[in-house]
Amino acid sequence: MVSKRFTVGVVATAAALTLTVTGLGVPASAEPSDLRTFTVVAEDGVSADAAIAAIRSAGGTVVSRSDEVGVYQVTTDRADFATKATSAAALIGAAEEKAIGRKPRLDRVEQENLLAAAAAKGAGKHRGKKLDPLDDKLWGLEMIRADKARKVEPGDRRVTVGVLDTGVDASHPDIAPNFNWALSRNFAPDIPEIDGECEVASCLDPAGTDDGGHGTHVAGTIGAAANGFGLSGVAPKVSLVNLKGGQDSGYFFLNPVVNALLHAGRSGLDVVNMSFYVDPWLYNCTANPADSPEAQAAQRATIRAMKRALTFAHNRGVTLVGALGNNHEDLGDPRTDVSSPNYGDVAPYPREIDNDSCWDLPTEGPHVISVSAVGPSGKKADYSNYGTEQTAVAAPGGWFRDGFGTDTFRTDANMILSTYPKKVLQEEGAVDADGNIVAGAETFVFKECKANGECGYYTYLQGTSMAAPHASGVAALIVSRYGKQQGRSGYGMAPDLVERQLLRTAAERACPEPRLVSYVNEGRPAEFDAYCDGSRSFNGFYGHGIIDAYAAVTVKPGR
Repeated sequence: MVSKRFTVGVVATAAALTLTVTGLGVPASAEPSDLRTFTVVAEDGVSADAAIAAIRSAGGTVVSRSDEVGVYQVTTDRADFATKATSAAALIGAAEEKAIGRKPRLDRVEQENLLAAAAAKGAGKHRGKKLDPLDDKLWGLEMIRADKARKVEPGDRRVTVGVLDTGVDASHPDIAPNFNWALSRNFAPDIPEIDGECEVASCLDPAGTDDGGHGTHVAGTIGAAANGFGLSGVAPKVSLVNLKGGQDSGYFFLNPVVNALLHAGRSGLDVVNMSFYVDPWLYNCTANPADSPEAQAAQRATIRAMKRALTFAHNRGVTLVGALGNNHEDLGDPRTDVSSPNYGDVAPYPREIDNDSCWDLPTEGPHVISVSAVGPSGKKADYSNYGTEQTAVAAPGGWFRDGFGTDTFRTDANMILSTYPKKVLQEEGAVDADGNIVAGAETFVFKECKANGECGYYTYLQGTSMAAPHASGVAALIVSRYGKQQGRSGYGMAPDLVERQLLRTAAERACPEPRLVSYVNEGRPAEFDAYCDGSRSFNGFYGHGIIDAYAAVTVKPGR
């Protein structure tokens, strides 16, 4: 699935008092060791006062609240809190934020090249003169014709794109020109047990930082500046907003994600990119028989809270784009889940997944444009999820193993190059203390410096996490091109209209023949076999087609 980072009903209390606390939660370092943190979700139609009373009766203390969607962050020292909260009529359930161990920042899919002996071959292929020095390595921009689109529409500074991720490094020379400090927020305080030692006393990092790297990579693909330096993004003149909802370690917990979506809606952001799934369940099910009653209630709470938050953002004008996931499965016919829960006191166990009552969130949530990943050849990447139920469009996500039978097979240049924090590259051992690229990393890490000594760093990743920001960038170009001034509330475009233009201008791509695709040549077992269902105009691999930035800004929107 998308790395932890990667990759239906409207709440009846929407008119309630808005009182969400920012700087959410008590820093983990300040909590007693026996104090536990939960995200509690109220039943539909329950008032904030009634929900809080039920939480207190169960032994919890509310530390932040999002009344529009009935979501509350709660601390407690009661071992039976989850059971009591689940049994309360006013509450759906409680999802605990507790991790055991520490996970790597990026998953094995996204950095597959670093695990492969052939990685040293991939020096990159030059593809002709582009605007910025490293743009010759950005095959994705060419595939979606973003290089042509920018001559017509490079993006409008008034258009804001939220990167709901691990953070965004605002100091990066390709990010800084487009970074929006006024709207950027951190909703995910560091948790030392999983993120390591807090960088600041409050454990709430400043808004323009990224100690994970994933969010900065996503942001660069969307909107790195076309400034004659480094590389450029799909929409190089839009504004980038950091919505930090993921932990440094790569976990995405419910409360920070919900609050980031609420902020996006309240602030009038135009687009939000979501390259992750909400922990700890790969699929949240309403009543999976393999789960305990408390786990079932926690998943029902997650489903309800996410649907409410996504709907809230959509209704406030936010176009929502999600990564389809890296679990190489048909989301309409999912395999047994053996990875959940991925944190907490209970080890992962097998769960049969009923497609009618289980959701991969946020990609299967309401109003989300879900994006599958293709490699340079245009083929569906072996890792990418697919299916006619959720695939809206396809986009360049990179595929290290693309090009079987050619000299490009298993090379870094098949992946997606984008911006990355120097600090994270140093922690990963690819850059030394002096800022130099270490021997052996020159094929997948690049460094560009200005005359004043300011340097930017770039690396290759792959995944549907990399495909989604290509689509988010095109969505931002659509708003830039066709949006309108909306009274005093600012410039924008209705999300349904943005989605319609994105889908109708995508380049149709038919299913391969034969339709059952084997990846055995790429070294994958039969589990990766994928059947492409559907027509040329819409199918499970490509949805409505591979996004086309040039068509999106030159074809007049239809009715």
